[in-house]
Amino acid sequence: MTRIFAISAFTLVVFYMSCKKETKNTGEGIDSTATTMPVKIKTDVFGKLADGQVVNRYTLVNKNNVEMQVINYGGIITTLKVPNKRGVMEDVVLGYDSLSDYVKETPYFGAIVGRYGNRIAKGKFTLDGTTYTLAQNNNGEHLHGGLKGFDKVYWNIEEIEHAEGPALKLMYTSADMEEGYPGNLAVEVEYVLTDKDELKISYTATTDKKTVVNLTQHSYFNLTGNPANDILSHEVMIQSDQFVPVTKSLIPTGELKDVAGTPFDFREPKKIGLQINDKDQQLVRGLGYDHCWVLSSSENIKFAASVYDPTSGRYMEVHTTEPAIQFYSGNFLDGTLTGKKGIVYNQRHGLCLETEHYPDSPNQPKFPSVILNPGETYATTTVYSFSVK
Repeated sequence: MTRIFAISAFTLVVFYMSCKKETKNTGEGIDSTATTMPVKIKTDVFGKLADGQVVNRYTLVNKNNVEMQVINYGGIITTLKVPNKRGVMEDVVLGYDSLSDYVKETPYFGAIVGRYGNRIAKGKFTLDGTTYTLAQNNNGEHLHGGLKGFDKVYWNIEEIEHAEGPALKLMYTSADMEEGYPGNLAVEVEYVLTDKDELKISYTATTDKKTVVNLTQHSYFNLTGNPANDILSHEVMIQSDQFVPVTKSLIPTGELKDVAGTPFDFREPKKIGLQINDKDQQLVRGLGYDHCWVLSSSENIKFAASVYDPTSGRYMEVHTTEPAIQFYSGNFLDGTLTGKKGIVYNQRHGLCLETEHYPDSPNQPKFPSVILNPGETYATTTVYSFSVK
């Protein structure tokens, strides 16, 4: 059985404790006197919560002017600006312009999801003979941590020095029995915007009581840079031979199904819209793609998926240590939400690639374990890398 728990490799690399020397070619020889200081992360106030707590916005910019913004509420990535094939920087993630919109209603735009990403059947699981009851917040099932999951809590955020680019550490301690989960769970998430135009996300967690954990990041991507466009022409590749079929309520049936000969075969790049409306039972149940694909069981980081938008030329790859990835084609966006710049978010105008363990693993003994014991460290890493072609 594959396990995700090992002593963390989540080591912060201290860099540039003093200025580094940078040479400049002035045309009259080499000027070796110029110095470059590490770029500081800009912080401003994004809003206040109902209890008066101030939510800050942190702006990270790497050496290529790729920009990411993150807020304390939900650890949400509100903005991610990357270049198209003409070098034009545009925002490729869905979200809102104001904190009040995120608090009022959001389908997990850009948020950290936990304690358990994806679904748990009937909101129940059993550990060592004790049955734990969670919120049934999605058609009678438990989804994404419950009524107030990690997407709706306040994360303490601090700037950290990192050799690869500007970085943040996000911290939250989930109390024993919060949302029905056992154990005091101490969580740290590191966001690094590397100078290679990568978003590197590392998660660690420890507990004082046996529990279950399955953390992920829920950004919605639209590589056109304009979410008024749909994502049906995006070409997706998923490095997987099998996916996880689901019931009508999107709970795994317990089997793994080969993708060969089905609309779920993305082993070669394929436009999302090519088969999304086929009369396949699984597509009907998900209103499109909302399924988990099985990756290599190796805990080493490996290629999982890619997305390419032919219009903008933007290309994104996903590498992860996780054993699965959920591809969601934005099927439940229905035009009722108005996002950044007043753009209405219609069906299939954003996609998610959530690296994770399988849905309902606490109730599926054949699935890789999501159990975390005291004395163990949950540690996973996912990298979203951006380029053009």
